Amino acid sequence: MADVKLYGLWASPYCQRIQLALNLKGVSYEWVEEDAQNKSEKLLQYNPIYKKLPVLVHNGKPLPESLIILDYIEETWKNPPFLPEDPYERSRIRFWANFFDQKVVTPTRPIYVCRGEEQEKAIAEFVENVTTMEKEIAKEFPAGKLFFNGERPGYLDVVVGSASRWVKAIERVVGVKLVDEERTPLVHSWLAAFAELSVAKDTLPEIERTFVRAMEIRERVLASTTD
Repeated sequence: MADVKLYGLWASPYCQRIQLALNLKGVSYEWVEEDAQNKSEKLLQYNPIYKKLPVLVHNGKPLPESLIILDYIEETWKNPPFLPEDPYERSRIRFWANFFDQKVVTPTRPIYVCRGEEQEKAIAEFVENVTTMEKEIAKEFPAGKLFFNGERPGYLDVVVGSASRWVKAIERVVGVKLVDEERTPLVHSWLAAFAELSVAKDTLPEIERTFVRAMEIRERVLASTTD
């Protein structure tokens, strides 16, 4: 029996980032696929407060919330390191990971499940926040490096890279470029470099599969709002 289990959903970027982190660290684990509409009793037992995915179970001890899990992985399996040694630099990376979740990932759902003014507002918010992140990160992180972490992917790369399939899928759904090479060249290049990693190709779902999932969600949500 594996001492590391990951309860997740294949389509969730929050779950994918944990898969990426474990795979990059070389940690063996058992993947337990969950149904978001019919969650298992085990999942509800492990995460009774939020009842959400992902949940990492290590030696029988459950841990929810993706960023907290990433911190735990970094502290438990130290090589290769995902964070720099300097406490201030570590804090800045965590700040931008939280910013990405709150200001970039959160606005994506209205982009592909809404229409009209609400959709346009969500697109504008997404683009504005990615642009803000681009400008500020350019001041703090090494120029000319492949990843936020330098030559190897790290904490912030895993957080941002895990959303790459969904960004591409949503762009296809709505016909709008969300991460533009001219507007945000650094974020664009980082996403492109991450997508070429063998660990990303092996871990992340195909864009076509993610696109189909996005369309299913869009059609279901739009149907429910027009009934």
